[in-house]
Order: sequence, then C-alpha cells, then structure tokens
Amino acid sequence: MTQRLDHVFAALADPTRRQILSMLLEDDMAVTDVAEPFVMSLAAISKHLAILANAGLITQEKRGRVKWCKLEPDAMKDASVWMQGFGQFEPVNLDAFEAFLAEQFPPD
Repeated sequence: MTQRLDHVFAALADPTRRQILSMLLEDDMAVTDVAEPFVMSLAAISKHLAILANAGLITQEKRGRVKWCKLEPDAMKDASVWMQGFGQFEPVNLDAFEAFLAEQFPPD
C-alpha cells in the first residue's frame, strides 16, 4: 500500500495533473479535449496522463481513433483513509490563538 500511496501523492503533487483531475470530475474526456486549456504540447499532456494512469487515478480507453480519459473515483480511497488518520488531533482554534497573542504581545 505504501508504494501505491507514493504514486498517488507524487501524481497529485503537480498542479497540471490536479487540474486535469478536476476537469475529469465533470465527465470522461478525449485526450485532445484535456489538452485544450493548457499551453503545452500534446506530448507533454500525454506524459501527465500517463503518470495519472500509472497512479491508478485515471484510466484511458481507445474508442475508435480517439483516446478517452476517465477518472477512477475509488483511486484516492487509500490516500483519503491515510489522511483521515491525522484527523484525530484537535484542530487549532485560530481565534483563540490570535486572542492569546494579542494578550501576550499588545500592539504599541
């Protein structure tokens, strides 16, 4: 599971790949449609898609002459479960912290 998480988080580390995933939330898309909003070559987009596919976040399927990309909704399940493990800690109350700082260090 650790290696799979490493691949997922590495894929998510890139803003272009996160944007692609957001686009695929709407619907399946042809590779050319995925590439359209980006200022980069189709080859560069294909590399990003390959990384997402290798991480299991998307699947690609050829329909006729067009390659389609589909989001795999369960792919982030392990990552989500892992991150929820950190939810056991109390959230920081920023208002209380700000009041404490103001009390300790009053403005001049």
